[in-house]
Parts: sequence; C-alpha cells; structure tokens
Amino acid sequence: MNNNYRTYIEKMQQIADIRNAAAVLNWDEETNLPEKGAAFRGKQLATLSTLAHDCFADKELGTLLQKLSTDTTLNEVQKRNISKTLEDYQKNKKYSSKFVHQLSVASSRSYHAWIKARKENNFALYQPALEEMISLKQQEAELLGYTSHPYDALLDDFEKGATVKMLDRLFDQVKTGLQPFIDKILSQLPLDNRLLHQHFDKNMQWEFSLSLLQAMGFDFKAGRQDLSEHPFTTSFNAQDVRVTTRIDENDFAFITWSSIHEGGHALYEQGLPADQYGLPAGEATSLSIHESQSRLWENNIGRGRSFWKYFYPQLQKRFPEQLKDNTLQAFYQSMNKIQTTPIRTESDELTYHFHILIRYEIEKGLLSGDISVHNLKEAWNAAYKKYLGIDIQDDKSGVLQDIHWCHGGFGYFPTYSLGSFYAAQFYQTAIQQIPDLEREIAQGNFDKILHWLRTNIHQYGSLYKSEELCKRVTGTTLDFNFFMNYAQKKYGEIYQL
Repeated sequence: MNNNYRTYIEKMQQIADIRNAAAVLNWDEETNLPEKGAAFRGKQLATLSTLAHDCFADKELGTLLQKLSTDTTLNEVQKRNISKTLEDYQKNKKYSSKFVHQLSVASSRSYHAWIKARKENNFALYQPALEEMISLKQQEAELLGYTSHPYDALLDDFEKGATVKMLDRLFDQVKTGLQPFIDKILSQLPLDNRLLHQHFDKNMQWEFSLSLLQAMGFDFKAGRQDLSEHPFTTSFNAQDVRVTTRIDENDFAFITWSSIHEGGHALYEQGLPADQYGLPAGEATSLSIHESQSRLWENNIGRGRSFWKYFYPQLQKRFPEQLKDNTLQAFYQSMNKIQTTPIRTESDELTYHFHILIRYEIEKGLLSGDISVHNLKEAWNAAYKKYLGIDIQDDKSGVLQDIHWCHGGFGYFPTYSLGSFYAAQFYQTAIQQIPDLEREIAQGNFDKILHWLRTNIHQYGSLYKSEELCKRVTGTTLDFNFFMNYAQKKYGEIYQL
C-alpha cells in the first residue's frame, strides 16, 4: 500500500470516528436521554456534525484525493474507494460549516418537538420546528443544485442516481399493477387475524424476539437490541450494531416483525468489511439496498410459511393459552392479512406501498412549495382517503406517525418501496441458486441465505450503485415484475384467487 493511500485511510477513519461518536449520541438520544438533556444534546451533536464536515472539506484532503484519482498503482477496490470519496467530497464542499451546524441543531430540536407532539397528539406543537426543517431542506436542495425538481437533489443522499422522473414511473406501476390486485383481494372475505391481538406478556415477547435475532445470525457480541419510540438500526462499525424495537402486549406483530426487519438491517451492517471501516467499501450501497435486506428478512422470509414451520411450535410453547387452538395455517394467514390501516409500520406488505406513495407525493409538494406545513395535515388526510379509503382519526395515527422528517430525511421514504422490490428480485434469485433454501429455513437453518447475502451483497459495501449491484446479483436491473409475481403467487394462494 502506498503512502498516499495510507494517509487517505487515516483521514477517512478519523472522520468516521467523529461521525460515529455523533451516532452514539443519537442512539442514546432516542433510547435513554432524560428530557432535560435535550438542549445540550442538540449542541453536542451540532458540534460533532460541524467538526466532521470541516474535516471532510479540508483542502489537504481534496488535494490528496485528486492525486490518488490518477494513481495507476491502486487496485480496483482502492480506485473505487477514491472515486466515490472524491464524489462525496465535492458534494460536501457545497455546504458551509454554518449551514451544517444549523441543520444539526434544527434536527435535534425538531425531534424533541415531534416527541412532545406525539405524546399530546397535537400536530400544532410540531409545526414550527417542521417549518424550519423544510425551509432548511429547500435551501439544501438549492445548495446542491438540480436539473428538474428540488427533490432530486435530496434523493441523491439516500439513493444515488434516483430522480423524480424515475420514481414517478415506478409508482405509476404500483398504481396500475398493484392497486387492481389489492382491490381483488379486498373484495374477498377478510381473513381472521384476531389471534395476533390477544394479550402477550411483554417480557416473553422480548425474549422471543431475541431468539429470532439469534437464529437469523445476529451477533450479540457485536450488537444489541433496545426499545425506542420508533424502531431503527444504527451502526458505529461492523462490530457494534444497535437495533431498537417496540412492544404492544395486545399486538404480537409489533415487536416480531419489527425485530426481524431491523435484524435484516443489522445483518447487513455486521456483514460489511470491517477492514474497510470509514471507506466506501465498508459502507452500505444505498438506503434502498439496505431496505432490501430488512424487507427480505421481514417479508420474503419472516412472513413465509417455511420460517414459521420452525418457529411456530416454539411460539406455542411460550404462549400455550393464546395459541393452543390455532394451527400454523391460521397463524400464517393472520400475519398475511391484507387490510387498509392508517399506520405505515403496521401495514401489510402490499398496501404498504401506498403509504410510501403518499409520503413521496407529499415530500415532492413540500420541497416544491405546492404543499405548505400549514396545510400539511389536510393534504395527508386527503391522500389517505384517496389511496387507501381511510379517514384519519387523529394526528398521532396520521401526520405525526413517522420520525423521518424531524431528522430531515426527505428523500428517504421512496427507498422503502425500492427496497421491497429489490428484495423480491434478490430472493427469487437466491431460491434459484439455492434449490433447498425453503427446506433449510423450515429447519431453522439460515446459514445458507445469510452466506448468499454476504457473498453477493454485503461484502461489496458501496463499491457499486444499486442498479449496478442488482444486475451483478440477478442479471438484470430492478424489475417491478419480480415483486408482482411474488405477490400474486403468495397471496393468490392465501386468498384462493
């Protein structure tokens, strides 16, 4: 390894150290922080965010990257690391230290306003902080620059190369392909899922969720699970990955599929090359590929019959009174009931994409100015009526349900749908390449699917963009038909269509 590349690694790992120190404080803010500590925590996070920005904007680093970009002695991985870092460096230079500090302070303030508004079920308490955040994100779009729509500038943070034009085309397929199929399902007699809505002791649910993570391959020596208001995964390095979940004693679905979902994220982070810490090769490809990992585990595996052939007998032993008279088939149908709900995180895997479509259209409107925060609540409620036929009853189950906007995550939501579509494509490919995969899962053996994911996806970090990676893994770029074929086969059988 030449000296310039070694210096590059040292500089990037120092920046990663600062960012991950901030991430630890963020994790603590959402799991343990006492109420009075909010103001100081916001200041601390702003200091670290600004410091990380300034280090990444350093002229000496820029000169080093330019020099390394023409270095013919680098291997392929090293060249890709330099290319991607230089791209990010040039983007980072567009931000001023003052703006980064302002955005970080606003994010912390917005988060605590959101928490308070949720507790009191009152959007008005969150509105001023959200207005400030959206104003800053509009400024950010102008700083970054765009060709067609301000939303394009923010999308690139989560999904490089994604545009409004591309997403409009994809969500048109959701409307024309998925909507008629959902309508056909909803015209049938609804499945009975009352068995999921009995009383399940929270401590026993917690222990079962840990056993699921353990079986999936989550390394508890390199991570942990905690409780939070909104489930999430955060990683400080491949050897320290944290997931959070939430429990409802009267809804078994809350913690179960939340833990499986976040576990999918965590397995990706634990599978990234630890020796590439701080470099693109040690980071996830994109939010959509990250979501493909969580959705693949949550839905393609975790809502599959094979998965519960192994786990349902264990569950019956833990909750004999609740499940003694319910068969595996009844449980399988319960977890896959298609029904409209106002809550995104509680929705089934088909109607889920209309929750994402609603947020996508609202975010576009907020960034362009076609929707104001003043009429956001009305726009939200109208969209739920239009796409899901639901009358929103209160703010907590409506416009206050998601954490993403208070952290400035505009452009994040579309990656959930993209991730589901990638997941279906990846899983179909895995089944073709591992003929006995379903039998292995039914025996509680997840080594083969985890090895397949580690070999085909995790090990590459962010060396490839999403579409490039997808083509390497499946032979073609993202194709919505994989998801539709999966949905029609699975739910056609469940609903006897």
